[in-house]
This record gives sequence, structure tokens and C-alpha cells, in this order.
Amino acid sequence: MTPPGGEPKTAYAILLARCPRCGLGPLFSGYLTQAKSCSACALDLSRYDAGDGPAVFAILIVGFLVAGGALIVEVSYQPPYWLHALIWGPAILILSLGILRPLKAWLIVSQYRHRAGPGTAA
Repeated sequence: MTPPGGEPKTAYAILLARCPRCGLGPLFSGYLTQAKSCSACALDLSRYDAGDGPAVFAILIVGFLVAGGALIVEVSYQPPYWLHALIWGPAILILSLGILRPLKAWLIVSQYRHRAGPGTAA
């Protein structure tokens, strides 16, 4: 996946949460805990910070999907409210946790690609 002598593709680094420089080392040391440095190429990952960006994007995306889905289900089938809670409660949790890691990886890889850092503009 990594071109000979080149950097890995952005999509590869984002989807597999790999180092944006070498594509080998993990980007995270936990589920959402960012690694301090790449274990393969020693890139200092601590200088790249996604901040609250992934959470904001996740709230907007999941909110759009869940509100739209709940509206469609309500208009089409008119289920009781407890069934809405049973459907959309777990959906919110699963979608939020499922989308946070790729969004955080996307923001970190984008900062590396555009050489952004604290107090600098790309």
C-alpha cells in the first residue's frame, strides 16, 4: 500500500489508522488515545492535535442520520416512543463510536499532509 520510497496513500493512513509518514506504525495507542510517536519511523505524533474537531463532526453527522431516520420511521410506521428509544439509543452510541476514530485519524493525517502545527496556517 505504501509506494516505493513514498508516503502512504491518505485513505490508507486514515482507514487503517496508520502513521501518515510511513503507513506502518499505529496512529493510536488505544481506541481514541493518540500515540506519542510512530513505532516504525519515530515520527513525533504529539505535535498533531485533532482537538474537539472529531466530536463536532460526529455530532453533526450522527445527529443528521438519527434525526432523519427517526423522522422517516415515525412518519412511515408511527411506532410507540419506547420503540424509538430502543432503536435510536443504541444507534446513536454505535454510530458515534464508529465514526469518531476515522474522523480523528482524518484530522491528524490532514494536519501532517498540510504541515499544519500549533500557531501556523497551512
